[in-house]
Amino acid sequence: MSANTLPGHLAALFTTAVWGITYVSTKYLVASFAPAEILLVRLIIAVILLSLAGAPAVTSRPGEEKYFALAGLTGICLYFMLENTALTITSASHVGIIVSAAPLFTALLALPVYHDRQVLSRGFISGFVISMTGIVMLSAGDSDLTVSPIGDLMTVAACISWAVYSLTIKKLSSLGYGSLAITRRAFLWGILFIAPFAAMADISWQDLSRYADPRALLNLAFLGAVASALCFASWNYAVKILGPVKTCVYIYAGPAITVLFAWLFLGEELNARGIIGGLLTVCGLFLSSLPRKPRFLAGKEPGTARGNGEEHKDAASEA
Repeated sequence: MSANTLPGHLAALFTTAVWGITYVSTKYLVASFAPAEILLVRLIIAVILLSLAGAPAVTSRPGEEKYFALAGLTGICLYFMLENTALTITSASHVGIIVSAAPLFTALLALPVYHDRQVLSRGFISGFVISMTGIVMLSAGDSDLTVSPIGDLMTVAACISWAVYSLTIKKLSSLGYGSLAITRRAFLWGILFIAPFAAMADISWQDLSRYADPRALLNLAFLGAVASALCFASWNYAVKILGPVKTCVYIYAGPAITVLFAWLFLGEELNARGIIGGLLTVCGLFLSSLPRKPRFLAGKEPGTARGNGEEHKDAASEA
């Protein structure tokens, strides 16, 4: 971790920490609000706050608007809708374990994009195995062991959507767009894609008394201002600095942060299995984040006719 990449690591860690506790707000809100309604409201709040914060309106160049639309579709609409729906079909422990495998899906998609086999280095694979072992230990206490292939496949689809989103954010950053501008534009596309789901959901728009509940307003404000506006901007910033694969590795820390938060603030039990599982996830995160030795594909060495190997160097650094 160099001084240049430290802000990216801190941004990724902060984002993961906040996202690890959002389940508390969502759990409270789903009693009175439909999932699509919660997502739509938090995105509207986020766009308003980003606009007030000075996030510039994007005038995309020809052929580049499709990347903003893809980010809104995959990272905002599909990811949340697939994950939230999966939670109603399969167990929360299954969803948590599969979602935590998102770094592997990101690395697999980055492989053909960057043409860099070192994306799946030994350190990355070893860290993945260690972290997933810890995450399984953290999730082992879930009493709901219902197995649903459809729900699990939907969660896998959510992981793939998030991987596509992260790679798309890296592409937009490489085109010169700032993190705030990318976030605001992606949210606008996300609102457009989510609106049909909200229209089809069983939402009582006439009953606005739900929004008069101070706790509901506080939780919606937290999800919109912090978990959406601030955290998506910080995540996109981390992707710009670290690349999508290294940033997604911080997803491993999510379950450990959730367990720690539940123990500190909700009084839930923290046993030896949870402690060991948390330590394993952190160790795996550290191992997966270790720098990789550069290696060129197909035996190519610097100085060959293929651009002196610069495209390989760029691919390794972006991954």
